[in-house]
Amino acid sequence: MTDMPMIDTPSPNFDDRKLPISMLVLHYTGMPDAPSAINWLASGQSKVSAHYVVTETGEIVRMVDEGKRAWHAGRSHWRGIDDVNSASIGIEIVNPGHEWGYRPFPDAQIGSLIPLMHAIVQRHGITRGNIVGHSDVAPARKQDPGELFPWGQLARLRLALPRPTRNLMDPHWSDGGFMLALERFGYDITEPEAAVVAFQRRFRPELIDGIIDGECRAILLGLLLPKPRGDD
Repeated sequence: MTDMPMIDTPSPNFDDRKLPISMLVLHYTGMPDAPSAINWLASGQSKVSAHYVVTETGEIVRMVDEGKRAWHAGRSHWRGIDDVNSASIGIEIVNPGHEWGYRPFPDAQIGSLIPLMHAIVQRHGITRGNIVGHSDVAPARKQDPGELFPWGQLARLRLALPRPTRNLMDPHWSDGGFMLALERFGYDITEPEAAVVAFQRRFRPELIDGIIDGECRAILLGLLLPKPRGDD
């Protein structure tokens, strides 16, 4: 499936897809170390899995065939899709997470993640707007891959949507108007504050307070404005 060197550690936790692949979901493992995370994902008792794991030293572990539905996203939603697992490839990125000592992602790890993502995106025709974090698709439950994840670096390589920075204009939406726009962009807004926090964690990580302000409105407007063909 790819020429990249990989370690095969099959997980029994998968089933058949019900939707074509259109998304890529990035996670952090949120466990103390790589062996613990990989063992858990490979255990039939855990009922969770991912297609790939990328360790902090840059090793890539393949756990579920891309043609199968891995169990990584749980209860989630993005752009009208509720069965995110069926529509996505899931990559777990080894990091202790907020519970065990959240820290920056090493260069070696991101250096392996980038070509893996590129191959997946090219293989399945996944648009940048559908390359998301776990917190984007499950804002009320998840924080990963978190505010330290280098989304900007991926965006420069066309592996994520960039944060709008030019010609920002505050549309002065009401809070309700902002939430409707956030839903239009793709988020589940059932729990409004959680959705705002998830949006900030992704697109304004330097200030995550759950408050809808002019900068948040301007960034969201920039994301919603029409883009050149093929630039989503």
